[in-house]
Amino acid sequence: MIRTVAFAAALFVAAPAAHAQDGHGVHPEHGHAHGDHQHADFVSDRIHVRVEGQGRDIVLIPGLSSSPEVWQGTVDHLAAQDGAGWRVHRIHVQGFAGAPAEGNAQTGAAPTPVAAPVAEEIARYIAEQGLEKPVVVGHSMGGTIAMMLAARHPDSVGKLMVVDMIPFMGAMFGQPGATADSVTPVADQIWAAQANSSRDAYVARATDSITGMVNNESRREQALADMRASDQKVSAAAFRELIATDLRPELSKITVPTEVLYVKFNDPRMTPQITDAIYQASFANLPGAQLKRIDDSAHFVMFDQPEAFYDALDAFLAK
Repeated sequence: MIRTVAFAAALFVAAPAAHAQDGHGVHPEHGHAHGDHQHADFVSDRIHVRVEGQGRDIVLIPGLSSSPEVWQGTVDHLAAQDGAGWRVHRIHVQGFAGAPAEGNAQTGAAPTPVAAPVAEEIARYIAEQGLEKPVVVGHSMGGTIAMMLAARHPDSVGKLMVVDMIPFMGAMFGQPGATADSVTPVADQIWAAQANSSRDAYVARATDSITGMVNNESRREQALADMRASDQKVSAAAFRELIATDLRPELSKITVPTEVLYVKFNDPRMTPQITDAIYQASFANLPGAQLKRIDDSAHFVMFDQPEAFYDALDAFLAK
C-alpha cells in the first residue's frame, strides 16, 4: 500500500523553489514593528517570529517554502473569537519565502538539516520568551517540526495539531518496511537533483507540484509566490531531511493532547479509506492522537476548506 502512493509523496510538501533574487528578502528588524504586527525580540539565524494579539499563546509553523502569510485567515479567525483571546506567534523559517537563508544556508556539497535545528530554535524561543505551554500548530513540514518539538521538548508544548503530515514521509519512497536508513540513498539522489537543477526547470516543476496542492485557485498564487521567493538549496535540503527522518519511534514521547488533520491523497486510486489506514498506521505509536480527515481539500487545507479547518481548530482548542 505504501509503495502504491510513492509517486504522491511530493504532494505532502511543496517542491523546493528557486533562490530569492538577491539573497535578501522580507526580514524585518528583530523587535521592531512591521506594518500591523511586531517581530519578537529574539535573535536567531534559523527563524524569526511575528507576534500579534494578546491572550493565550499559540505557535503557527508553516510548511516547506511557505511564509507566515499562509496563516493569515487563521489569525483573523482567532482574533474574532470571544473570550480572553490569543497571542499568535508565526514562525518564518530562514531561507523560505523571501527570508535570507542565514543559518539554514547550504554551503557544501552535502545537505545540512533545516527542520531539526528549527525545532530546537522554537523550543529556545518558547523558553526565552516565557511562553506557558503554548498550543503548537504545524502544516506539512511545519507539522514535522511541531512533532519534533513536542517529542524532544515535551514540557514546552501544551497542545499539538499536525496538519496534513505523517511522521515518516520516507515510507512512501521505499518498499514496505522501509526505514530511514534504507531510503537515505533515495533522499540523497533527490537532494542532488533538486539542489543542482536550473532555476527555470526547478520553478516549472515546483509550479506543477504546488498547483496540485491548492484547489482554491484564488489562493494558489500565494503559495506559488512563496515558492518562487525561497532559497532552492535550503528547500531541497529540507525536503531531503523530511524523507530521511522517521519520527515514529519518537511519537510515544509526545505527552500532550494531539490532533492530526489530513486530506485524501491526491490521486484517484487513493480512496479515503486507504488514506485513513495509512494515517492510522503512521500514528500507531501515539494512541491518544485524534485523527480527522478533511474532505474536498488538497494539501493546503486552510486555503481549500478554511471553515472546516477553523471548526476543527476551535473544537481542539476548546477541549
